[in-house]
Amino acid sequence: MIYLKTREEIEIMRESVLLVSRTLGEVAKHVKEGVTPIFLDKLAEEYIRDNGGTPAFKGYKGHGNVPDFPATLCISINEAVVHGIPTNNPLKDGDIVSVDCGAKKNGFFGDHAYTFAVGNVKQEHLHLIENTKQALYKGIEQMVSGNRIGDISYAIQNYAESFGYGVVRELIGHGLGRNLHEDPEVPNYGKRGDGPKLKEGMVLAIEPMINLGTKQIKHLNDGWTVITADGKPSAHFEHDVAIINGKPEILSTYAYIEDALKSK
Repeated sequence: MIYLKTREEIEIMRESVLLVSRTLGEVAKHVKEGVTPIFLDKLAEEYIRDNGGTPAFKGYKGHGNVPDFPATLCISINEAVVHGIPTNNPLKDGDIVSVDCGAKKNGFFGDHAYTFAVGNVKQEHLHLIENTKQALYKGIEQMVSGNRIGDISYAIQNYAESFGYGVVRELIGHGLGRNLHEDPEVPNYGKRGDGPKLKEGMVLAIEPMINLGTKQIKHLNDGWTVITADGKPSAHFEHDVAIINGKPEILSTYAYIEDALKSK
């Protein structure tokens, strides 16, 4: 069932989303060679809790024999697509690092992601990062009343595949609100005109996961980390977007991240 949000609910939700944005901005200050993902994770958890929120991912229920997710951040490096568990292995020069963060505040969730470049990164990897970010915005442009989910999906897929990239099928965006994952599902591939109709008050977490090579993926034995099947890098960007007055309004922001990166 798709839950449409009132304007008041969206404004409350914006606070939760911006807590995530600010948390990612704090993390961005420390993403560099030699820093450990565990350090970034502890930093994020402290910041979220100090600002009246709770981490959305920590303790997220596993399935079957998979344990609950143990961390505040998903930190996915190079060939890791998403759901990477933070480790004590320091970041290296040339890494690309996807950081996905979620928080709950005032009964609503925020959830978004950014892919960072560490030091001297290969040009084709930098292009992957930038083009994945642009694919996100291509999808957001289609989030208008009267369109359908497939219009978002097609825009992302069409843009990403124009560069020869692989668009992950098994992992998708989603609705967002009082639950971290709500209907509708938002694939990053699809046909124009397919899927649920977009309506006023919808809030979606749109999140292209784009691979430099094949679209095929594999799961590691930890039950969470997803990697590319060919070992080539992947990038991931995510914004939380509401339909207000028939048009997309991005509730999250990368401004805090960009400010942090400029000041380095």
